[in-house]
Amino acid sequence: MSVSSTAAPRRFASAAERWRAVERRDREADDAFCYAVRTTGVYCRPSCAARKPLKANVTFHASPAAARAAGFRPCKRCRPDELASSRHAAAIARACRLMASAEETLTIGAVAAAVGLSRFHFQRAFKAATGVTPKAYAAAERRRRLSKELLRGTAVTDAFYAAGFNSSSRFYDEARRQLGMQPKQFRDGGRDVAIRFAVGDCSLGLLLVAATERGVCALTLGDDAEALARDLAKRFPNASLEPGDAAFRDLIARVVAFVDEPRADIGLPLDIRGTAFEQRVWQALLTVRHGETVTYSDLAKRIGAPLAARAVARACAANPLAIAIPCHRVVRRDGSLAGYRWGVERKRALLERERAK
Repeated sequence: MSVSSTAAPRRFASAAERWRAVERRDREADDAFCYAVRTTGVYCRPSCAARKPLKANVTFHASPAAARAAGFRPCKRCRPDELASSRHAAAIARACRLMASAEETLTIGAVAAAVGLSRFHFQRAFKAATGVTPKAYAAAERRRRLSKELLRGTAVTDAFYAAGFNSSSRFYDEARRQLGMQPKQFRDGGRDVAIRFAVGDCSLGLLLVAATERGVCALTLGDDAEALARDLAKRFPNASLEPGDAAFRDLIARVVAFVDEPRADIGLPLDIRGTAFEQRVWQALLTVRHGETVTYSDLAKRIGAPLAARAVARACAANPLAIAIPCHRVVRRDGSLAGYRWGVERKRALLERERAK
């Protein structure tokens, strides 16, 4: 039976309701809470098939993370850390395809109904599977479609409808924020957008730094200055690429100094652009402390998407800001190094310097 978005949270609000859900092994409750048993030190999903515990020994927790924080360990039978979204994977995939192909913006309720889930459970399962809310995913999808249409040379008005916007004010507000420029400028390949850049030497090779008026938009490492400049031009076609002045060269010096003498904070204004999910990953990377490393799975948990380790790895690989967004601090589960966009040897060198400081 479908549960409304307002009724679902209230349904399992009291301890009595939660206990009744455990007694009947209610799968609808798996997204709402988990329970722990004091005598075994284990926490479970409400639908767990294990022998029913004594009510007096049970405590309820809003999430697996809350149960772990209270000192309990996950049940090996029902595996509560593998959220219900894993069972809803096919529905979430259908929802993503639906939002990608819709000719106009769909309400979250309409998408949830189309894939056979209540709005409440759809929102929880979608965020657990993708790391972002359905609303954020839909906005990122509109941005992708908008970019695609504008790059085709589509007229701005036509792109407005093709991307699924139903309000012109919303379109222009979101387009300026997401594209970093006016839609017409983006359609024209960044025309009239000034990007200053310079290439400098550092102990890891050559370093290119580029910035818009909003902040640093590219930090890339390599061995060929011309190749680095070509990559910048490819990423920002038709933008006005200008050599940095003396003040900009000071910025280069700050970055080079950070590479050679790592500190906890590079202290640069960043112009971060990416999908909604990439932005979540990149923001989480900024919280990884100097001298520490995390695994892709750890990072997925930090953003609330424990099942999205592979997507996290792809977001790390898409990071345009070497060093400033420290994707070099992410390692495999066994601690080995892999997957660094600017070369594993540079990754190893950065980590060794940070650990030595």
